[in-house]
Amino acid sequence: MQKTTKRSVTLWIIQGVLAALFLFAGASKLVMPIEVMTQQIALPGAFLRFIGVAEVAGALGLVLPGIFRIRQWLTPLAAVGLVTIMTGATTLTLEIGGGAGAAMPFVVGLLAAFVARERWPLVTSRWLLTPTVYQRAR
Repeated sequence: MQKTTKRSVTLWIIQGVLAALFLFAGASKLVMPIEVMTQQIALPGAFLRFIGVAEVAGALGLVLPGIFRIRQWLTPLAAVGLVTIMTGATTLTLEIGGGAGAAMPFVVGLLAAFVARERWPLVTSRWLLTPTVYQRAR
């Protein structure tokens, strides 16, 4: 197997695992009653629902553009959004005193950062190939 093929397969596996994880986590935040969620996490219920929507959108953004081969530049942007969520989750976990508990969101954030970094050329190629307003006006 070639190096690029191995890297592509590895990225797809990581993206699939992350998508499943975030789809499950986000859907549970959308389905679970707010009272139950606020007992577990000391954050406003509406904010937790927003995080759930962002996690579901990020999960879909990790895999659907590549599967359908449309707007593939959205995949690294979804990964960056998930890194942001996991940075907050790690910080919040450390803040409440769960040092060992912060390892899981930290590792998930690192995996999302890896996907963002490896898929980032899709974003730069998109913006390099798209003419800017200035170039169109000339």
